[in-house]
Amino acid sequence: MAQKGNKAPAGRTIKVPGGGFASRHPRLVRYTLTAFLVVLLVAGGWGFWKWRSLYAGMPKLPEIAELWSAKREAAIEFIDHNGNTLDVRGPRYGRATSVDQLPEYVPQAFIAAEDKRFYEHDGADDAAIARAAWSNLRAGETVSGASTITQQLIKNLVLTSRQTVRRKAQEVKLARELEKEMSKDEILSLYLNRVYFGAGLYGIDAAARYYFGKPPQKLTVAEAAILAALPKAPSKLNLRENLEGAKARQDYVLAQMVDLGFIRPAEAEQARAEDITIIAPPTYDPQLGYALDAVSERVKAMLPRIPGDLVVTVSLDIDLQEKIRAQLAKRMESDGAAEGASQVAAVLIAKDGRVAALVGGTDYTSTEFNRVTQALRQPGSSFKPFVYATALEDGYSPYDVFEDAPITIGKWSPSNYTSAYLGPMTMSEAIARSINTVAVELTQLSGPARVAETARRFGITTKLEAYPSIALGSQEVSLWELTRAYGVFQSGGLRLDPWLIEKIEDSRGTVLYERPDYERDRVYSEDLSRDMNAMLYRVVNSDIGTGQRARIAKWTVAGKTGTSQDWRDAWFIGYSAEYVGGIWVGNDDDKPMKKVTGGGLPADLWSDMMELAHAGKTPERLIGAESGLVISEEAEARIAFYRGLSQAFSIAAGQPLAGRSGYRVER
Repeated sequence: MAQKGNKAPAGRTIKVPGGGFASRHPRLVRYTLTAFLVVLLVAGGWGFWKWRSLYAGMPKLPEIAELWSAKREAAIEFIDHNGNTLDVRGPRYGRATSVDQLPEYVPQAFIAAEDKRFYEHDGADDAAIARAAWSNLRAGETVSGASTITQQLIKNLVLTSRQTVRRKAQEVKLARELEKEMSKDEILSLYLNRVYFGAGLYGIDAAARYYFGKPPQKLTVAEAAILAALPKAPSKLNLRENLEGAKARQDYVLAQMVDLGFIRPAEAEQARAEDITIIAPPTYDPQLGYALDAVSERVKAMLPRIPGDLVVTVSLDIDLQEKIRAQLAKRMESDGAAEGASQVAAVLIAKDGRVAALVGGTDYTSTEFNRVTQALRQPGSSFKPFVYATALEDGYSPYDVFEDAPITIGKWSPSNYTSAYLGPMTMSEAIARSINTVAVELTQLSGPARVAETARRFGITTKLEAYPSIALGSQEVSLWELTRAYGVFQSGGLRLDPWLIEKIEDSRGTVLYERPDYERDRVYSEDLSRDMNAMLYRVVNSDIGTGQRARIAKWTVAGKTGTSQDWRDAWFIGYSAEYVGGIWVGNDDDKPMKKVTGGGLPADLWSDMMELAHAGKTPERLIGAESGLVISEEAEARIAFYRGLSQAFSIAAGQPLAGRSGYRVER
């Protein structure tokens, strides 16, 4: 009987027609599976290696504070005490500005232009990246980057701008890390302060002030939109060179702001119709360069590490600085040229050490060499006050009598400017007349080393050798240090420490240095300072003084003239109760002038400078100064006569002065 169904009878094997591939080719199947697994493992390994290579060597996300200064070029903005910009050296970074300080439409314009989903993504917009990848694939080149504002920050501040897959992968990863460290508003603020606007401008504050002459808080919708147009192509859309191109991009930004609900269509139309007025680029006085160079040098000396951007508040009285510079230039153009002097230098220091004015030469655009701080010249008789100050410390009096007579030290026989000798005279008369022989004798009595030490104590920093000729200013010093040293007399014995810098900040407002109040060091007796003031007052105010042309109306002033050998340098250094000032005239090539002495053109220029500085101020007395004229000229002549007799006997009984040969210096 036949079997029903498909069940085979016991003991029989049913062969299916054709059979299965695996059953027919088991070895081939095993090879195929093995090859597939090998390929899978290789692909996985390659993918893992490739993934690792994308992030190999990836920099760590910097500290948030470091991002504000990362990749900044060195830049210094100089401002006066009113906050007015005097000059900018390097790129313009502007002042730090937070989004909460701005009208809402300002950051909104940048969101509309650069990152519409800024407040929605986690640092990278996956959908935008996918769209950009598809666009790039279709184009066969990179035509879209899909970078968010956060990614742009990472690219600009941490990574490079190279368009590679590796850099893009790192950019995305670091952007997402940054979003975990900072709030959206903090990221947007950082972006607005670091984004490049072309023309050397970084940050919304710099762009607003440079293009529109206003802080970013006062930008209109139209101005905000056109600034938001610039980061796309900052050089191409420079507002001073391609305003029309920037306005075309502005139209796009306004349209996007409407689409996002940031502004109404009517506001966009009003913004499109608004005239965009670009101000002329700011101009700065190049003649401030002498002072600002000196400020820069001091910044480098004061800060161990110079940040990328600095805002330095300087001490200068800008209005007074310009008046003094203009007056000096006018006088040098006429009187200086007539007397064979081509250069002038001047420094004016307030009684508290603030440098109110500094003129390092006739024209900074012609030569940047600063003749106040960099030039070392022979001061001639303007160095003598340190000789007399030392003598007073050694117990001598302004009315002690010395002999103005020929003197020889070794092979050196210095003479007076006039080559004449007046015989016995007091120390007070000797300095008023700028007698060389008495200064040399006093130096020998105190010792050249003691004179050099006094000068160093008062503020002369240039190395001085203990030669006899130090008495007549044979060793070179700068106008800066010589003027500073006279401040000891003005203050009654306190060392003067001039300062050019009031404060140093970065663009975020972090104060890196602020000039502290401090007690000035006493380096000289107050009583002896009064005596010095009395003697130096006579230089200017007596009929025998060499500095009579330095007088100024209503003010008590004191000072000293100086002229170097062959009239190569002429100086006047002096002071009132309010200011210490110094003037030097001469030639850079050391060419002799036409017999210009310190009591001539320099005293005139000093008087001009001081008249400008003291205008409108209430006159003050200089301590001890006017006591220099208490004794009449006749009484002093009698003192000189009688004391001269005693002095003559002393000299006759003593040994001849011995010293070092070498030098003749006029007063």
